[in-house]
Amino acid sequence: MSYGWEGTKVRLVPLDREKHLENALRWFNDPEVTRWLETGDWPLTRGAEEEFFRSTERQDRSAVQFAVESLQGEHVGFSGLRSIDWQSRVAVSGSVIGRKDLWGRGFGGDAAAVRNRYAFEVLGLRLLVASVIADNAASLAMLAKSGYREVGRVPERYWKRGAWRDQVLLALRQNG
Repeated sequence: MSYGWEGTKVRLVPLDREKHLENALRWFNDPEVTRWLETGDWPLTRGAEEEFFRSTERQDRSAVQFAVESLQGEHVGFSGLRSIDWQSRVAVSGSVIGRKDLWGRGFGGDAAAVRNRYAFEVLGLRLLVASVIADNAASLAMLAKSGYREVGRVPERYWKRGAWRDQVLLALRQNG
């Protein structure tokens, strides 16, 4: 199926329970995938994830969630915008590539580029904010390559994997 917002490696498509739910449950319950995510240390139940998928179907305009698929149609992750503030035209952005065999191969960066283009050119947003655990070097590098700049830190914001971890706040303006 070739619909959605396309990049050079991935396509962002609407969430589909039949196609994407099982991977969500697998990936968000995998300690390696969630190692440096701000969420993921609490078991994700089928009921909770089904409710999340149902909430995206309501399209309440406060969030846009996509599945990330390769151009060949394989589900590889998720990307989205949440806490959309239409008055200020700002949103919080985030992505995860759940397919560990594809880590470090540019899929996350391409998903971010497509999501950012969608946010600015389609939704008319002017600023995207991202939040990353400081130990997540891969995400920080990908976001920097995508144009995000560090704008602040919250020391010891998260308890993650046996230690307090800093939260890094990043921002991307529409025109750099």
